[in-house]
Amino acid sequence: MTTTNKSQQHIAIIGGGPGGLTLALILQRHGITATIYEREAQDANAQRGGSLDIHEDSGQMALNEAGLLQQFQAIARYEGEDFRLFDKTGKIYMDEIAEEGAQEGGRPEIDRGVLCDLLMKDLAPGTIRYGYKLTEAVALDGGKHELYFDNGEMVLADLVIGADGAFSKLRPLLTDATAGYSGLTMVELHVDAKANPEQAAFNARGKVFALDDNKGILAQLNGDGKIKVYLTFTAEQNWLDTCGIPFDQPKEAKQQLLSYFEDWAEPLRDYIRKSEDLVLPRRIYMLPVGLQWEHKPGITLIGDAAHLMSPFAGEGVNLAMRDAAELALAIVRHDDADQAIQAYEEKMYEYSSASAKDSSDNLDLMFGVNAAPKLKALFDELHAQFAQ
Repeated sequence: MTTTNKSQQHIAIIGGGPGGLTLALILQRHGITATIYEREAQDANAQRGGSLDIHEDSGQMALNEAGLLQQFQAIARYEGEDFRLFDKTGKIYMDEIAEEGAQEGGRPEIDRGVLCDLLMKDLAPGTIRYGYKLTEAVALDGGKHELYFDNGEMVLADLVIGADGAFSKLRPLLTDATAGYSGLTMVELHVDAKANPEQAAFNARGKVFALDDNKGILAQLNGDGKIKVYLTFTAEQNWLDTCGIPFDQPKEAKQQLLSYFEDWAEPLRDYIRKSEDLVLPRRIYMLPVGLQWEHKPGITLIGDAAHLMSPFAGEGVNLAMRDAAELALAIVRHDDADQAIQAYEEKMYEYSSASAKDSSDNLDLMFGVNAAPKLKALFDELHAQFAQ
């Protein structure tokens, strides 16, 4: 692929989440066209996650490359960096309050849907094709791939990038590694902060972590005024099927969930009591830490497709966006597509492996013995390092 004909190559991005959108937008800024194939019939990013903290050295770096950093800073919630840490008795170990009026640095919050709207608004019309669920990808000579979709369409791609998440359809073309159960199961609840001012005051403007007994109540205020709550359990993979909780009957499900936190402080249990009638169970999966694959022409992965990890390093969307920026810039800088992919993959393996190890270590710490004081000690150590 030469510099002069990059714009004539068909670059297919599978998946229209933050990573895929960021990749397409940065390429577009450099005059290179890519097409995003999204399985949903319309944009569903607002339903796929809550508030995201966007880090300076990854997510914000990518937004800068996309020409959106100032617009992001104007709408991001810097107060969302508030953080409170408890054990089950309600003893507080950390109560961090974000600086009033801060407008730069740190890890400001933004809702996933708002972030994706920001990325999509500058994409050229027709960049995203909705209703394209990939069913099969076939590698051809020369690095080209035939992409087959469940709507009956077939697309020939010169370069295909998997931004298609935990259970990527493209990953098997590169590695036999599959996403494995992490040992954690979550149950997502929602509390209306406006309708529950006492709970909103307890939660403050950002996150609450309550950790004990190999379980957790994790809560996060979103920009829409809802507090997303994640009840987190160390459990066998089939626990959701065998626990007997009727997740499709919210009132009964919440009563049974309360029994798992019977001796926890009442303000923590109130996250369950005051939640709306929507109960969403999910298992947490991860790829092997440090996953790499043998390079193959015309194909690579970004985000969860490349390095799925638990959410306990706060790196998921940030790494996806950094991957997108690193890959886009490699494509811009290299005349040969294979050289671009190899340069990107070599760099990505290094930083994603470090984050995956942190995520795995944090999972073990947060859902082990004496989790709250140990997490406080870890934060103290990190703060001391940054202060040096």
